[in-house]
Amino acid sequence: MRLDSRLLLAISLLASLAACTSARPIVFSRTESVPALNSDRHVIVISIDGLRPDAIQRFDAPTLQRLVREGRFSLTAQTIHPSVTLPSHASMMTGVDPDQHGITWNDNRVATRGRVRVPTMLATAHQHGLRTAAVVSKGKFNHLLEPGSVDHFVVPEGDGSWSSDSTVEWVEDVLIADRPNLLFVHLPEPDRYGHLFGWMGYFYGWAVAESDGAVGEILASADEAFGRDGYTVILSADHGGHDRDHGTDDPRSMTIPWIAWGRRVAPAGELTCEIHTMSTAATALWLLGVPIPESYVGQPVLDAFEPVVEPGR
Repeated sequence: MRLDSRLLLAISLLASLAACTSARPIVFSRTESVPALNSDRHVIVISIDGLRPDAIQRFDAPTLQRLVREGRFSLTAQTIHPSVTLPSHASMMTGVDPDQHGITWNDNRVATRGRVRVPTMLATAHQHGLRTAAVVSKGKFNHLLEPGSVDHFVVPEGDGSWSSDSTVEWVEDVLIADRPNLLFVHLPEPDRYGHLFGWMGYFYGWAVAESDGAVGEILASADEAFGRDGYTVILSADHGGHDRDHGTDDPRSMTIPWIAWGRRVAPAGELTCEIHTMSTAATALWLLGVPIPESYVGQPVLDAFEPVVEPGR
């Protein structure tokens, strides 16, 4: 009996998904109580791996469309070149280019190369007395999470990975138990199924829907932890893709979404300013009242937010 080609693809998809959920977690958590400054400020940075901006409308992603509709957004933000996961996320989290942060490879080499050589936004916020956390879906992010510079992180062991479902479960626990001022979350599906089946195809659309659902669950947990108006979300991606790959300077790989939603965000609308992935770290620190390091290439996206009113004015 010959199986329908779509059924074969579905079987492959399910098998690959099952394999991704088997990775063992590495969990780091500070046990001592650390007082947090500006404890009423909470920022959640969500990166959806491989999400093309045009996929949000193409696949009718309800949560992402809500963020676009209610927030300030750009569908023309740019990532770094080469547009690959680990270097791109390093730039997103450190505010600098690869020649400064030193991450130019795309797999887990912590044992031989160590961790990122400049502080991430999590480490900088932590140094200023804020509580920080990260939950990621790929083991190579270990390069970006130095124990002691983050209050709580969860990452797959080695080069392992898991699904958004597993990530969301950890995020829910972290939000309620830790109430971090800065939380970084990585969701993997669009990149994974873009490589398997092609960007913007049927199963890529399924992966966008999975990520969209995960974002909705994260927002519900954040509402419970902080209250509906108690936090700000910055949602973006590390790169796009085309055919079954990315990494070039092709606009389909370089162009990413950038959305600000929630507390202090200006009235909804499209951002016309130039935005790069390095802008994310600068914007998160600015929202938290943390001085932005002079080394940063990225600058905060001030047009996304209500103006700060100085006392007496």
